Amino acid sequence: MSRAGGPAVHLVDASYFVFRAYYSVGLEMTDGDGQPVNALYGFGRFLGDLLEEARPEHVAVAFDESLATSFRNQIYPAYKQNREPAPPELKRQFGLCRELCRLLGLAEFGSPTHEADDIIGTLATRLRAAGHRTVVVTRDKDLAQLIRDGDDYWDFAGERRFGYADIEGQFGVRPERMADYLALTGDTVDNIPGVPGVGPKTAAALLTAFGSLEEIYAGLDRVGALPVRGAAKLADKLAQHREAAYFARRLTAIACDMPLEFDLDSLRRRKPDLAALGEFYDRHRFGAALRRQAERLAAR
Repeated sequence: MSRAGGPAVHLVDASYFVFRAYYSVGLEMTDGDGQPVNALYGFGRFLGDLLEEARPEHVAVAFDESLATSFRNQIYPAYKQNREPAPPELKRQFGLCRELCRLLGLAEFGSPTHEADDIIGTLATRLRAAGHRTVVVTRDKDLAQLIRDGDDYWDFAGERRFGYADIEGQFGVRPERMADYLALTGDTVDNIPGVPGVGPKTAAALLTAFGSLEEIYAGLDRVGALPVRGAAKLADKLAQHREAAYFARRLTAIACDMPLEFDLDSLRRRKPDLAALGEFYDRHRFGAALRRQAERLAAR
């Protein structure tokens, strides 16, 4: 866990928790029109639990608006094309989840050209430059690349929390090298091919020995001496796939400089709008649990 300091800004990777809620809460939970609201309910429970446990002063919740329109799709049309499209019963609930964030007093963000990762990366980078720590709330290993000294990576669902010094032990490389690591190994979740024959152990060994993708390619003549299986042929594989490795890193590296309007005060958590929340919960036929939780949050 990171060192104590000033209050950290919590940056929430919403899409993971919305998907998790959709697949863990039954579709039989519907509103008055018979439309499923299972993801909305589960996401609401997650948000309430997070706010009660962490009591953050500043929060930003980042959403993916589309899996097919980001700048990565423009440069690599096959990006994430291995994924099944979200079911219509889920897609309509994303807008409701964003509305719920606003009613709970939370800043929320989305972009048609950038992913939630990029929103969180831009927020974290600009907040860090202004002297603020961040807690990235996610289970996506890609976001580990954003963690720096004083920050935390919080796998809220798995009840695991890692500081900067813990990331290498959990994911194989230091945060600064995660994009290089994924470029070498590939990322099957996002349909990104890596260098054939380079798995997690080999990629970690390369980055431990050389430090970065650039340094690996500058020292190909020394790769054969590494204590990894197939080291004698590894330099040739890397040389053959140099262009592919650098191209992959354009996809695996989080964009931390996207256009984004915010300041610290805009991320300050406001009290929930209990009257509007009550109407919202009535409309979606939610019971008393979320209402009581919102009341507790408003009382603090």
